[in-house]
Amino acid sequence: MTAVLRAEAAFRAQVQAVRTPRAQEYDALARVTRALQMAEQTRESDFARLASAIHDNQRLWTIFAVDVADPKNELPVPLRARILALADFTRRHSGQVLREKAAVDPLVEINTALMRGLSGSGAPQ
Repeated sequence: MTAVLRAEAAFRAQVQAVRTPRAQEYDALARVTRALQMAEQTRESDFARLASAIHDNQRLWTIFAVDVADPKNELPVPLRARILALADFTRRHSGQVLREKAAVDPLVEINTALMRGLSGSGAPQ
């Protein structure tokens, strides 16, 4: 590895070390949401890509559900309950998408709404 690549890697590690959990959650949502959108565009020709994007989205929502189910989580209880309900809907709807009985759009919309909340531009009341 060249000196420039080592310096870039060290800088990247430093930047990630100071990112807040909220920013990390936003970034993870942005990545899986973009993957869902791209996979939907190639759904007919590359169903495996869609299945992979759905799987990654499900993994993220499972992490959210486990986090808000923890009694030590400091979010308000009503918000935690809403996140759990969204995680459950996401799980059920993802199955429908994989069975080709539903569109990806509701999953993208939910992720986008949560991203707005995380960024402070549309936090749920």
